[in-house]
Amino acid sequence: MTNDVPGKRLSVDIVIVNWNSGELLRHCLESLTRIDRTGFELARIIVVDNASSDGSANIDSSLMTDLVRNTENHGFGRACNQGAALGRADLILLLNPDATLEAASLTTATRRIADDSTIDIVGIELIGEDGDIHRSCCRIPTIGSLLIHSLGIDRIGALARFGYPMHEWTHDETRFVDHVIGAFYLLRRRTFEAVGGFDERFFVYLEDLDLSKRIKDRGGRCLYLADTSARHVGGGTTRNVRARRLAYSLRSRLQYTAKHHRGAGLAVVGIATLLVEPLIRLIAAAARFSASDVKAVTVGYALLYGSLLR
Repeated sequence: MTNDVPGKRLSVDIVIVNWNSGELLRHCLESLTRIDRTGFELARIIVVDNASSDGSANIDSSLMTDLVRNTENHGFGRACNQGAALGRADLILLLNPDATLEAASLTTATRRIADDSTIDIVGIELIGEDGDIHRSCCRIPTIGSLLIHSLGIDRIGALARFGYPMHEWTHDETRFVDHVIGAFYLLRRRTFEAVGGFDERFFVYLEDLDLSKRIKDRGGRCLYLADTSARHVGGGTTRNVRARRLAYSLRSRLQYTAKHHRGAGLAVVGIATLLVEPLIRLIAAAARFSASDVKAVTVGYALLYGSLLR
């Protein structure tokens, strides 16, 4: 049973989904051996490997409690559900293999959720390889913000506030937000189970945003903490498959829109995503004189169109 009494010591299961992350997974797990465990019990460290082919899951078994080896890539959400089902802790930390925790990362986050029973999700400041703070929080998307994001308008200075990614905010202060990305996503098990976990129809991308929306819809609150941090490479497991990553992200956007917005809204976002956005991306890539970007866009959209026609 989940302990919701403020200030009580809570237990945590850490779930890491791995797919061809190379040395990143080992660095992630090694960082967990150095964290401060004051105020919480670390119950299990569960790694779900989605049929990696690079040997990244062949690591020291002492660094984890459980290793699940899938024979095929089940996608992020389904693998998270697998991992979460193995534990019984009060809290679940969904942690990307390209993230490494600082000593106080989990102590600070668990303290805040333990002290306030109205908080369902906690995210923390994520520091990139360049030392900058990632702008990682989002608003729950509307048709308008989905359209603006598709057309790249939210990348233009003062117009950033009209998209759903919170690009305009420097992420240097603690505040309640609609969504924190799944690279470090700490939530109550009872909340996760109450909404049915991840929607496994999303293979990768936006499954965490969909989860946050469903939690928010039932009155849940999400806190972004700026007073503790973790290191995050960002795209570490997919940066070598850019075209496929683009196809998955666009498909997930269409799935999200179809799930939460229907009718004319879905048609508008669909037209923008499938017909207008590829032209914008190709023009931008050509303006950068980047043949690799042109290829990634071309192949990515070919994969997307092919998946929608099947």
